[in-house]
Order: sequence, then C-alpha cells, then structure tokens
Amino acid sequence: MKSQDVRIWEIRRNKSSKRPSYEVRWKVAGKSFSKTFRTKALADSHRSSLVKASRAGESFDTETGLPDSMTEAPPSLTWYEFARKYLAMKWPHAAPNSRDSMNETLTLVTTVLLEKKPGRPTDVVLRKALRGWAFVHCSTGEEPERPAEIANALAWVEKASMRLTELKRPAIMRGVLDALTLKLDGSHASPETVRRKRAVLSNVLRYAVEVGELTENPVSAVQWKPPKIAKEIDRRVVVNPDQARELLTALTYVGLYKRARGRRMVALFACMYFGGLRPAEAVGLRIQDCELPERGWGRLNLHRTRPTVGKRWTGNGAVHDHRGLKNRSEDEVRPVPIPPHLVRMLRRHVKEFGTADDGRLFCNERGGVIGSSSYSRTWEDARALALTPEQFASPLAGTPYDLRHAALSSWLNAGVDSAEVAERAGNSVEVLLTRYAKCLDGRQEIANRRIEELLGGEPAEEPDEEEEEDGSG
Repeated sequence: MKSQDVRIWEIRRNKSSKRPSYEVRWKVAGKSFSKTFRTKALADSHRSSLVKASRAGESFDTETGLPDSMTEAPPSLTWYEFARKYLAMKWPHAAPNSRDSMNETLTLVTTVLLEKKPGRPTDVVLRKALRGWAFVHCSTGEEPERPAEIANALAWVEKASMRLTELKRPAIMRGVLDALTLKLDGSHASPETVRRKRAVLSNVLRYAVEVGELTENPVSAVQWKPPKIAKEIDRRVVVNPDQARELLTALTYVGLYKRARGRRMVALFACMYFGGLRPAEAVGLRIQDCELPERGWGRLNLHRTRPTVGKRWTGNGAVHDHRGLKNRSEDEVRPVPIPPHLVRMLRRHVKEFGTADDGRLFCNERGGVIGSSSYSRTWEDARALALTPEQFASPLAGTPYDLRHAALSSWLNAGVDSAEVAERAGNSVEVLLTRYAKCLDGRQEIANRRIEELLGGEPAEEPDEEEEEDGSG
C-alpha cells in the first residue's frame, strides 16, 4: 500500500556500539522504520532524501517505508527473456498463422538485439535455434531435449541479448525497425510483410508497458515511417470471364494421365471464381454445407476454413488449421449464393470423385486435405497451358487467390450492389470500394470504345494539297 502519512525525526546517535553510528527514524501510516549509517553525513543524506520526497507529495510504501524515488528498480530483463515471457502469454490464444508470424518477428528482433560477444554461432544455426526452438511454446510445459548445437546457441543468446530497456535509445529502436524492412538476403520485404512484423513488435512493446518493464512504448520516440501499402489490387492480376473459362478448361488437362490431378481441382478453383471464396474456404467446403438443386441457383453456407499452416504452429500435429471464417465469430455462417453453372460443376464433381470421410468436397486421392502447395502447383501448370507466353510471364492470375479478386471485381463492375457483394465476400464495403472496383481486365478497352463512340468514331482523313490541286483542274 501507499501512504502520504509520513513523519520523520531528527538523526539520533547510537552510543551503545563500539563505533559511533547514526540512525534515521521515520513512520509511514503509523508504522516505524529506521536505518543506521556509520557516518552522520550518510545519515543526513538519507534523511534529506526522505524529507524532499515527503515535501514533494510522494506516496511512501507501507512495506518498505520508502517513496518511489528511493526504491531501487529491479534489474531489467533482457530482450530475449522478455520475448520468451511474451510468447508464453500469447501462444495459447493465438491462431496458428499468428504464431508463425510472432515466431518470425521475435526471431528477427532477437538477432538484431545481440551484443558482440565471443562464441557467436553462425547465422544459420542461430536462426534455427530461435525459429525452431526458442520461440515455439510447448503446451505441456516440458520442452523436448535440445541438440547440443541448439542448446549451446541459445545459451550464448541468453548472455549476449541486450536489456529490454536498451530499446529506449532511439538509435537502437530505429535499427530494429529498419531490420523489419529487409529479407534474409538483404533485399526489401513487401510492405505488407513489414506491416505485419511491425504490428507484432508493437504488441510486444505494449505488453512491456502493461507489465511495467517499460514506462512507454519506445516506438513513439522514433520518427520512422513504414513503407506504404498499396490499397488497390493490381489490375494486371485479374482475369476477364473468357480467360477464367480457359484456365478452368486447362485444369482438366493437368496430370491427365496421372491421378487426374487437375480435374480433381476444377470445381475447387471454380468456387473461387464463381463464388468468390477464399482458397482456405474452398478447401474446407463440405457437402453438408452446400445446397445444390437440380435447377437454378444454389447456396454455400460457409462457416469453417482449412488454411495450410504447418505442424509446428497448430499444436496438434496437423498441417492444416481448422477454424472459423476470417474476421467473424467462431460459429458465424456466411451464406453465398452460387450460379447454376457452379451448381452443376459441384454436382458433377461429387458424382465423379465423391467426398472425404468428413464430407469435404475436395480432397486428394487418399482423402486428405489439399495443401496450398499442391493446388498452387496445379494452378501454375494450368496457367502454362491456357495463357500465351506473354501472359504467363505477366502477373495475370499469378495465384489462385487472384480468382477471388476477379470474382469480386466482376460483380462490382456488373453493377451488383456493393453491400451485397460485401456480404457474399465476407469483406467490408470500404475494402471492396477501395481495392476491387477498378480491377477487371479489359475494362479500359470497354471505356475507350464507349468514349470513341461518344465522339463519333475516327475523324475523316483530309486530302493532301496535291490531290486538291489535281481535282481543281
């Protein structure tokens, strides 16, 4: 407890000891305290500090008898110690992808905040130790035995890690922020990657303030601006309807004589284009979530996703996470109407390939979840078949996610109400209007043609002077 009820007495000489000593006595909230010094000068200095704090209106601790200004601060944790403490707090409640991002950022910052001490491990070993061991939380509380190389590397990190309070120095903080902008090879990271890592770092430092390790977030003391993030989708990645159909057709030829790899995924990619689904939503789609009538429009009732994240981050040994929809509560459902063409494709897919044991429409030949690396390779093969060499070398439909971009852009450009598009896509209206409205491939040509028609077409060619003279004779 704290109190401002303080009484301080004059210094008293202690004559009972062989050597003279001097005692400072005071009370805090009626509780007596004293401290003995060998010289009167030391005692007078201590008493003066108490009096000064009392006159300044400081509160005194009823346990130690001292004001805050005279309380010795506990030794600051090292960055490495605090980062591990933060990880243990955050890990159980974080999604697998968030765990991966947190691990990556803590590893990077730790390598920056190391003092020059002998015995430093190689960069490869250092990163392996931090990324694979130090910043992976064990839910059972018992960490597996570390190989000697890893144990030695982490023992060195414990000794070489700077104190957390060193981040108060603007030069140190700026060095950390600058490191977020670079890849391992020294090239520039994407603005989105920088934003994500900076968000993790800011969260760590806010926690340090929350638990009293720092008095304020040191980021605020540095005039540093992150790279700007492009708000609009690159229109070069968005296919038009003809290109989308050609790509879906090309998928049927991928792996034609080997497990029908492409044909198994035609309907998967069609869900991204005709339904606007995110890849992880399409991968997790189950037959019991689908309304597929024989005629007319159908409906997909989305409520689970299966993103690929890796065994290290899920905590249960599974490669894929099993979670609710992005930016929605755990059990919220998003209904998505789908056109008759997609309904027919899904019905054909189920008839030809069946479903997995848990009802998933899309699975590999063993019934497992289709991984992002698998469907990404298949998509790249389809691009090589469907696109011209110039288009293949361009960003056009460079990733499966670009099919979703094309879907939302097409809906908006067709005049569908933005609120309805937002509801189907699981985005906000603001995101749609900011990112998607200008993306449809070929939209400029349509606009140019309409402007040309408005202006009355090409102007008539004027005859040259010689033709005019010849005609006058």
